[in-house]
Amino acid sequence: MSRAPAEPAAGPATEAASRPARPSRRALLLDGLLALGFLAAMLLERARAAGEIGERMPAAVVLGVVVAAALAVRRLAPLTGYLVGTAALSAEALFVQPGVVSPYANLVGLHALGLYATRGRARWGPPVVVVGMAAYFSGLAHTYPVIPVGVLGLWLAAWALGYGTARRQEEREGERRAARERALAEERARVARDVHDLLGHTLNLMLVQAGAARRLLDRDPDHTRELLHGLEDTGREALGELDRVLGLLRHTRPADPHPGGPTPGHPHPGGPAPGHPAPAGAEPGLADLPRLLARMEQAGIRVTTRLDPAALHVPSAVDRCAYRIVQEALTNTVKHARATAAEVTVDRDGRGLSILVSDDGRGAAAGYTPGRGLLGIAERVAPLAGRVEHGAGDRGGFRLHVVLPLP
Repeated sequence: MSRAPAEPAAGPATEAASRPARPSRRALLLDGLLALGFLAAMLLERARAAGEIGERMPAAVVLGVVVAAALAVRRLAPLTGYLVGTAALSAEALFVQPGVVSPYANLVGLHALGLYATRGRARWGPPVVVVGMAAYFSGLAHTYPVIPVGVLGLWLAAWALGYGTARRQEEREGERRAARERALAEERARVARDVHDLLGHTLNLMLVQAGAARRLLDRDPDHTRELLHGLEDTGREALGELDRVLGLLRHTRPADPHPGGPTPGHPHPGGPAPGHPAPAGAEPGLADLPRLLARMEQAGIRVTTRLDPAALHVPSAVDRCAYRIVQEALTNTVKHARATAAEVTVDRDGRGLSILVSDDGRGAAAGYTPGRGLLGIAERVAPLAGRVEHGAGDRGGFRLHVVLPLP
């Protein structure tokens, strides 16, 4: 007996791109208002110090406008804005007079550089801070012969706060993007498994039914008519299921609001009521097993079934998975085993749902490798943390045993 691995593989998260999104009009409007507020405060300060500034007032006003304009573009061009603002602030200290408000505008610009710039551009913040402060405080050499450590630490802390926040946002966005990509890949794989199971099961049954009808055409017209009716029904049901699967690709099927399990008043969410087959177009579940087994018997396979009534009261995800497992196992019986009889047992206990499918066919060859059908079953079971075993049966033939845990 061999055991197929049923643990989902976890790939590394996709690295998030560091390029920021284009700011909204509202954000740009707020930046413009912030720049106007700082400009008004700087002009008011300059007006109060007009006697000290004297003939340098036009230069002071122009530099104040440049410092404020740098804030207006702090999201659109954070590095350029900070460089221009720092240059204007340094020129103000060197050639006019150090302002009281303009350094705080520069501090806001530095925080914006860490927060809104790409990772590579944002890293220019610390060296630009050191150069800008060296130029700024050189204009105050009579008061500050060196750059005050506290001021430098405050500016670097503002940059680090913005940079750290941006990097955490990138990581969260990267995780969300990776989760979306994983979900999309899982959905593609699920649809591919559905198409494989549907076409493989249906085409094999139709081939067997057509072959039996051909052999009985002259000897038993009535039985041949029944086989042809069964062939027609099988094809019609296959087209209905194929339309449903293609509807998933077009995102037209509504999501199951309770994918995790039953809810009060809805013992079988997302599927038919216990004991009733799924409506046309719905994904089949264990309640549809009688119809599946009837098709198998039309194909010449005698199927004995033991279905625990409690197995019909399981979460919809488990119910659909169990049906597909039985379908694929019986398809393998028709396609590979050359069997005449099969037995299907579905039991439920307090811990899980047990599915056992065995046949009287030629069994598994020594050292056999699981094919696409068995691998597909393992892939279906993996998200539910189930267990898959398959191999030679105790009395010959092939045996598949699956256990799906229940919440």
